[in-house]
Amino acid sequence: MQREQGRSTLLRHIRQAGPVPRIELADRTGISRATVTTITAELLSHGLIEEVARTDSSPDSRRGRPRVDLRIRGKAHLLAGMKLSDRKLSLVLMDFAGAELAELETRMPASTQSPGQLATEIGAALDRLTAQADRTLADLSGIGVGIAGVVEAARGFVYWSPSLSDRNIPLGALLSDHLGIPVFVDNDANLVAVAEQGFGLGRGRDDFIVVTIESGVGLGLVIGGTLYRGTRGCGAEFGHTKVHFEGALCRCGQRGCLEAYVADYALLREALTVPGAGDPGAGTEARMQALLSAARAGDASARSILDRSGRVFAMGLANLVNIFDPDLIILAGEQMQFDHLYADAVIEAMRRSIVQVDKPPPEVVIHKWGNLMWARGAAAYALDQVTDLALAGMADNAG
Repeated sequence: MQREQGRSTLLRHIRQAGPVPRIELADRTGISRATVTTITAELLSHGLIEEVARTDSSPDSRRGRPRVDLRIRGKAHLLAGMKLSDRKLSLVLMDFAGAELAELETRMPASTQSPGQLATEIGAALDRLTAQADRTLADLSGIGVGIAGVVEAARGFVYWSPSLSDRNIPLGALLSDHLGIPVFVDNDANLVAVAEQGFGLGRGRDDFIVVTIESGVGLGLVIGGTLYRGTRGCGAEFGHTKVHFEGALCRCGQRGCLEAYVADYALLREALTVPGAGDPGAGTEARMQALLSAARAGDASARSILDRSGRVFAMGLANLVNIFDPDLIILAGEQMQFDHLYADAVIEAMRRSIVQVDKPPPEVVIHKWGNLMWARGAAAYALDQVTDLALAGMADNAG
């Protein structure tokens, strides 16, 4: 067990530090130099890391044996990450060192599909993605999938998702069987938090919240540097917290959910009398833009819809702050192009409703990133899982 922990610790530090000498790994981790030498030799023999000549021009570096550093071997594994949104599939291809090799966005025929239809769509998209890098589906070591809904990540089980026509689907196993590759499924908002922590606005923060706003409302929660999922693996369902007893119908089937007052489908459901926003044939984005334009032009109905949405959202954010007291709140997603949920009045209403102490409230920042960034979070999740599998394989071979 101690050797397994040492492998994991050293590989993680090599990934974080980039090219790094063995002696520095010993200093960083507290692992003895002898053990560092032994474990890095194992990692080298399994092809997970590689030696590179040190780029050091000092006179000492030109005498004696050439000095080398260690880095992650990018060619060791190939990963894919994908984000399922309303009618779009966004994918990235990444090597084991985290370098992005290709990206793809493609339309799906419907926003809700059967599990079998979705597996077929994903397989076709992966074929196109890998072909961009002159690779094939068989070259992949793992795939990360971010999907909206209630997901138990540990076993890739989807209790409910607006993207699936059926409930209680072992989606990870289904996709793994269909594709012949390990597939790791998680709630898409969780994977945004993974991306923010790894290479976004949450980098270097131990406690932060990501609220995602797209066709629905999601939450990724990082506490003590660790993503929180809950006991059943399906915690942090911010969009389905209740804000009104026997209130508006949510697409999850329950009533009074925050999402049923904040998400675009909920707003457009009320906007039937607003010019342009009530035309189903115009598309969701065009209808949302029409609703916002009407509100800015003084349409009373449009203004009332957005004002109530802002008040509910501010109350929800305040509840999050009062429960978790985060250092940072990140509002993220493609729908952040619409500013009604992060207007100054909304953020100020949230601040008035939190517990008042003699310290500043949490910082609130806006990250208007698109679906490909969500897909990068899914690829980072797959990278972590494939790393664990690779290290477990080393332990099995050693035994």
